[in-house]
Amino acid sequence: MSIQEVKIANDIESYLKEHENKQLLRFITCGSVDDGKSTLIGRLLHDSKMIFEDQLAAIKNDSKKTNTTDNEFDLSLLVDGLQSEREQGITIDVAYRYFATDKRKFIIADTPGHEQYTRNMATGASTADLAIILIDARYGVQTQTKRHSFITKLLGIKHLIIAINKMDLVDFSQERFEEIKKDYLEFAKELNLTSDLTLIPLSALNGDNVVNLSEKSPWYKGETLMNTLENIEISQDRDLIHFRMPVQYVNRPNLNFRGFCGTVSSGIIKVGDSITVLPSKKSSTVKEIITYDGNLEYAYAQQAITITLNDEIDISRGDILVKSEEQPELSDSLDVDIVWMNEEPLIKGKSYYIKRASTTVVGNIESFYYKTDVNTLEQEQTDSLELNEIARVKLSLNQSIAFDPYNQNKPMGSFIVIDRISNNTVGAGMIIQKSEKSKATATGEFSAFEVELNALIRKHFPHWEAKEIL
Repeated sequence: MSIQEVKIANDIESYLKEHENKQLLRFITCGSVDDGKSTLIGRLLHDSKMIFEDQLAAIKNDSKKTNTTDNEFDLSLLVDGLQSEREQGITIDVAYRYFATDKRKFIIADTPGHEQYTRNMATGASTADLAIILIDARYGVQTQTKRHSFITKLLGIKHLIIAINKMDLVDFSQERFEEIKKDYLEFAKELNLTSDLTLIPLSALNGDNVVNLSEKSPWYKGETLMNTLENIEISQDRDLIHFRMPVQYVNRPNLNFRGFCGTVSSGIIKVGDSITVLPSKKSSTVKEIITYDGNLEYAYAQQAITITLNDEIDISRGDILVKSEEQPELSDSLDVDIVWMNEEPLIKGKSYYIKRASTTVVGNIESFYYKTDVNTLEQEQTDSLELNEIARVKLSLNQSIAFDPYNQNKPMGSFIVIDRISNNTVGAGMIIQKSEKSKATATGEFSAFEVELNALIRKHFPHWEAKEIL
């Protein structure tokens, strides 16, 4: 029996309490097709004793039909659950798996390697703290390696593990490992990748350097993949300075109580702190911080709370509560990066719902700055965006919203794009900054639309000045 099984058998309540207080690490695996992403996750689960006996028996049975290895069973089948995935030996959809060790809880997202599933990979990476990018030791740094590195940078993942897999197929050659390491570090410098980087030689198929150090690579002096996952520091990644709480629900059960419910996106709030409501800019002070388990003196990021105030001010769903001395920016014109996820292309001028946290407004693309070729990383001029393409655009909203840049605060700097007719999510975006005023506005000149409107005004209302109503 494993240590966890012994704890569960002896004292289930203390085990559950201990498990509840463990830190959670979300991570993704990505890389080229056939680099061994699903097999690596299966190996992590298997060697850390996280597979139930009935699961193992089912995989052994399925392996008789679709086993792509010479082993007793195919570990990739733990993750590749779709029939089409098993038939083709590839990952298509994002598969999530949950497991825990004595030190941490983990949520793994196994993301597709094919370019046509870029949107799936971006979805899995959007909530990740860490990314494992696999590289086949035989082929080295590939186009997909660069593409996934770019997307992890775009999505603000601060920790990267470069797992150089299938080292058993190159006889655990230190020379080959160092060659791939040099190539990737040169690319990372070119990409201006600022993430924390760790490179590990391993064999997912045989388990070398995954959970246990391998005797086949005595030259490798680093940690195993599991030790790295258990010990990497992520507590500093979250913004504990700037308090932000999108209001999700106004709780008004009777005349004597009015509470504002939500999950703290970032920062810390205490009873007595001065807060401002955005976009109205009304201010008050915190009277109580209420949770299901009782009142708190303070709350911090990722806690679900209800706040009551000392003043009656108008607050509704979609408003943002912030500390009065730490306010974000407000704007109705934003420079953003967009990952397009719909078969119908994104074009200028078409209206969409823009949903950021609990705030929903109407917006459209005013102009395209450029789109990025995710294979070559070259920037190209464009006037539309196709499925799985990524572009930097100027987003115009029908009203101002409060925001922080995505690289500072993910919840306050990210949004989804929703089609107003089908109500489907068609894109995801990251806010870079407030847009600069157009040249015409900055110089006091009229745009083409304003010139046309001015002519109409002069024709029908000759005594009015256009500037008075524009």
